[in-house]
Amino acid sequence: MLDIKFIRENAGAVKHAVEVKGVPIDIDDLLRIDRELVDLKQRVEAMQAERNANAKLVPKATPEERPTLIQRGKDLAEEIKSLDPALRAHEDNLRQLLLRVPNIPHASVPVGKDDNDNVELRREGTLPAFEFTPRDQVDLLEGQGWSDFERVARVSGSRSYLLKGEGALLEMAVQMFAMSFLAGRGFTPLSTTALVRPETLVNSGHFPGDEESVYKLEGDELMLAGTAEVPVNSLYAGEQLSADQLPLAFSAISGAFRREAGSAGRDVRGLIRVHEFRKVEQYVICRADEQEGLQWFETLLGNAEAILQALELPYRVVQNCTGDMGAGKVLMYDIETWVPSEQKYRETHSCSYLGDWQARRTGLRYRDENGKLVYAHTLNNTGIATPRILVPLLENHQRADGTIHVPEALRPYLGGRAVLGQPVR
Repeated sequence: MLDIKFIRENAGAVKHAVEVKGVPIDIDDLLRIDRELVDLKQRVEAMQAERNANAKLVPKATPEERPTLIQRGKDLAEEIKSLDPALRAHEDNLRQLLLRVPNIPHASVPVGKDDNDNVELRREGTLPAFEFTPRDQVDLLEGQGWSDFERVARVSGSRSYLLKGEGALLEMAVQMFAMSFLAGRGFTPLSTTALVRPETLVNSGHFPGDEESVYKLEGDELMLAGTAEVPVNSLYAGEQLSADQLPLAFSAISGAFRREAGSAGRDVRGLIRVHEFRKVEQYVICRADEQEGLQWFETLLGNAEAILQALELPYRVVQNCTGDMGAGKVLMYDIETWVPSEQKYRETHSCSYLGDWQARRTGLRYRDENGKLVYAHTLNNTGIATPRILVPLLENHQRADGTIHVPEALRPYLGGRAVLGQPVR
């Protein structure tokens, strides 16, 4: 959420952000409601001042003057009360509109409509050159008996997954490796819930706008978050931190749930896009300084790249264009990892800097060195998400006999094994 004063003073920049991000909101209408609200507040304040002054006159008034003054006080009270519904309605309308106003993208962000307009920054790693016909993720899993898509679909419906044996151990090894890696870089590990109150999704910026992707528990007024960013972002909601408490850097692991209502085709085969998954999320609260925020952005990006390098996976980094970066983002890079069976890179990480847009919604504030209350800046990036990362991991590290090479970084979490699985005919 942007400060209303900023919007008043920078209406042109905000309108440009609305245009390039493709957000359906009329800034002129928002400013009209804001002006009307200011006028209403001024009228109420003027009448309250008059009422207070009138009340001070009553004790000093003559018996003849007193009834008139008392009646005037009552009339003013009624007028003030009569304006209250309009005042509350304008406040509510303005709040709802402010929640939809996008953040201003960084000057480096390319203007574009969707992910087709994202800009590749660089490629890292070497693509595998197989001397055999490589299998895809499903063939590898089923060949080893590590999955059972048919049975789990009978239990949980489509886009569910079940891993067995060494496949399950591999998934847990990847999660533990990512958590240990980030802890070693100073990120406080958190194991958190995916159950959240609806207001936490407003705080994080997922609402309004992404309601159709979220599972709702109707009887409990709870929802299932699609990332640990949601609960972690609200841990300090409404609190006043001190400057010396910042930055706060977390690596949070949780279940994650997404309805993925619009996805179809190859995306829903195997482990690519499932409704329930597990995710390690990097999340940072830092001081309200863009330079510091951008430094943290590079840190989060570097962590994710180091994890992929340790997993010996080729990937590329792309800068998201304005139309593919989300309303709240100042800057966003995706990391896409190579999937041999599709001969393409698939998004596995999203690194985002949100300035104070998220913090204003959440009430994330701290007192700076001068004692002034300031909204913090927030950032997030994937650490690792399973089972999706298993798709490039299995496919890039497969061997001719269907077994899987284990990157050295994962071996301590798999009993030292360098190879998983048995030869498949």
